[in-house]
Amino acid sequence: MAIKCIGILTSGGDAPGMNAAIRAVTRTAIYNGYTVKGIKRGYHGLMTGEIVEFQSKSVSNIIQQGGTILKTARSKEFRTAEGRKIAYENMCKEGIDALVVIGGDGTLAGALTFAAEYDVPIVGLPGTIDNDLDGTDETIGYDTALNTIVDAVDKLRDTASSHERLFFVEVMGNTAGYLALNGAIASGAEAAIIPERETEVDQLAELIHNGFRKSKNSAIVLVAENPATGGAMGLAERIKKEFPEFDARVTILGHLQRGGSPTAKDRILASKMGAMAIEALSEGQRNVMIGIKNGELVYVPIKRAISHSTHVDLRGLDIIRILSM
Repeated sequence: MAIKCIGILTSGGDAPGMNAAIRAVTRTAIYNGYTVKGIKRGYHGLMTGEIVEFQSKSVSNIIQQGGTILKTARSKEFRTAEGRKIAYENMCKEGIDALVVIGGDGTLAGALTFAAEYDVPIVGLPGTIDNDLDGTDETIGYDTALNTIVDAVDKLRDTASSHERLFFVEVMGNTAGYLALNGAIASGAEAAIIPERETEVDQLAELIHNGFRKSKNSAIVLVAENPATGGAMGLAERIKKEFPEFDARVTILGHLQRGGSPTAKDRILASKMGAMAIEALSEGQRNVMIGIKNGELVYVPIKRAISHSTHVDLRGLDIIRILSM
């Protein structure tokens, strides 16, 4: 069946650049003769019928905005067969023939299940600050979040150098340590504690015995929020018990990392990926995510994108250690 109407939604955690992607999908689709409908609040809105037709003017003046004009939500109901049936019925009622979904692994996993059950053409865009999807070098929002982290650590550095303290800065990264690792390199932090290495070594003890204790009277350590690392609060508690001679402080950046105007890099990436999503649907592509590898846009099977088979380059930890001497 020929595609005439394309629905677009954002789901899961918001990421800077999602609006740039919405704009690109909408205008590229209209340019190619498709009708576009915006679905508010992700899969939840697909089930409740929060669907509006988009014109070109609907996405004016949004490329610079953080968040998502379509709003986002996590939907337990969509994880059920009954919920997905309601969503499909609403799609049919609205005349939507295909979907472009923007989000992270949960969003794409939902899309894969939905497509399998109802034979819906779906193209995904990687919208997550965690940068934890396979088949793409970067995700929409990652660069902006990284810059937010660096800006925060630069400010903390001013006070850290005035006191003999160990600062733990907790950053997002539920399944991957990209933000912690690359944030540490970019900000000149003394260490990064990431989930990919926590199972093989006690990173805190290593930091204290091999680095901080010997040459530093203050240090900044970036910590991924993943439970495997214990998080910044857990590490600070360990410092009190095991290394009481050090004064530990905790800063949790939290949702600050999701906000803010997207960087030029994220705007460009989102715009290119959004346009490519419409090209993919025009070509008959299904169940693919648009990724970028070595500067080239590529189609990545969604099943591969959510496989979590690719991890951070641990050589970055050696770079941090050497450069923070």
